Amino acid sequence: MSKQISTEEFDRRFDEGEDITAFLDTSAIRHPNREKKTVNVDFPLWMVNALDKEAKTLGVSRQALIKTVLGRHLQKRKGQ
Repeated sequence: MSKQISTEEFDRRFDEGEDITAFLDTSAIRHPNREKKTVNVDFPLWMVNALDKEAKTLGVSRQALIKTVLGRHLQKRKGQ
């Protein structure tokens, strides 16, 4: 549970570089565009095998590989 202080006191402490984390309620923090949604995707067996081989080579899970590759592709397209 966070402590309570006035907004003026909070601002003063923040401006002076003090650690103000004790005064924050972090239970409601949300990261915009970081909410997760589960999706199911069917891949052909050859693709699953190739993903698994690549994931093993990189030392990551299949899911991590898929998210990384897809994320890079989407970021690249976004920048065009």
